[in-house]
Amino acid sequence: MIIELLATPLGHTVAALVAILAFLGLNGLVMVYMERKVCGFIQLRPGPFEVGPRGLLQPVADALKLVGKQLVTPLGADALLFWLAPFISFAPVAICFLPIPFGPIATGMEMNLGLLLILAFSGLNALSLVLAGWGSNNKYGLLGAARAVAQSVAYEVPLLLSVLAIAFQAGSLNLSTIVEGQKGILSWNLFVQPLAFVIYFISATAETNRAPFDLPEAESELTAGFHTEYSGMGFGIFFLAEYSYMIVVCAVATALFLGGYDGPFAPGIWWFLAKVFFLVLILMFFRWTFPRVRFDQLLNICWKWLIPLGLANLVATALVMKLVK
Repeated sequence: MIIELLATPLGHTVAALVAILAFLGLNGLVMVYMERKVCGFIQLRPGPFEVGPRGLLQPVADALKLVGKQLVTPLGADALLFWLAPFISFAPVAICFLPIPFGPIATGMEMNLGLLLILAFSGLNALSLVLAGWGSNNKYGLLGAARAVAQSVAYEVPLLLSVLAIAFQAGSLNLSTIVEGQKGILSWNLFVQPLAFVIYFISATAETNRAPFDLPEAESELTAGFHTEYSGMGFGIFFLAEYSYMIVVCAVATALFLGGYDGPFAPGIWWFLAKVFFLVLILMFFRWTFPRVRFDQLLNICWKWLIPLGLANLVATALVMKLVK
């Protein structure tokens, strides 16, 4: 009965969503540990070391601490918007994972417009940051929300241009089709479209609000930006959503530029995860290596460099594809 149910499209999608949510919960614990260890390595200290063997249980202790904290609604805040924001931030993540091909048969839902679905649903994160900052009735939260909107609007443009170049080349918005067109390391789009990869990765770093582009939550001037007033699991959900979006952008980068699950010997899903977490490590090294840029510098990088380069790369790709065909 269960096997027959899973064989139906609805049953397969529900099972995929359950697996994705379980993966995201485990991923949050793993990435907290990774982040702290990378930070410790760069700052020449051991990082988590006391809770459990070599600090492996530190993320569990952190999660229990957040769950046990009191949930407080600030005085004068809009309670509905304030508590709706974290859920709007996290809810689209599971949908974004559905079209991603983790392996030849490990795709939550095959769809021709999978790439478009990811771009559409990931954009909802900006709305959640606006609601969090506005609903908090806090000046730092409001400034962080304003920065988040400006940053999101700016960096979605070059990110879309880099993705479109790959879609033009592959002739499809289906991530499985794009991955299938990259058999063999020399066929990876990383080597065919290196400029598109650089534009995508910089834009993705800004889209996920990671340093050196973490202006919406800049601790030095905005305390914690849009989530200044959040405590307990309100903050924890924003934290989990940020790490989940990091996995989304790195998984999309793996499918678009690194051949997806292409690799020798080991099963494809392990190659896919290895590439994803390699890119995640690069994002973490960025955070603990580069200083935060000013907000005007952030926008100048986008409007003066990434968008013109993205447009030039897209036009060049379209011309080459026209000549080849």
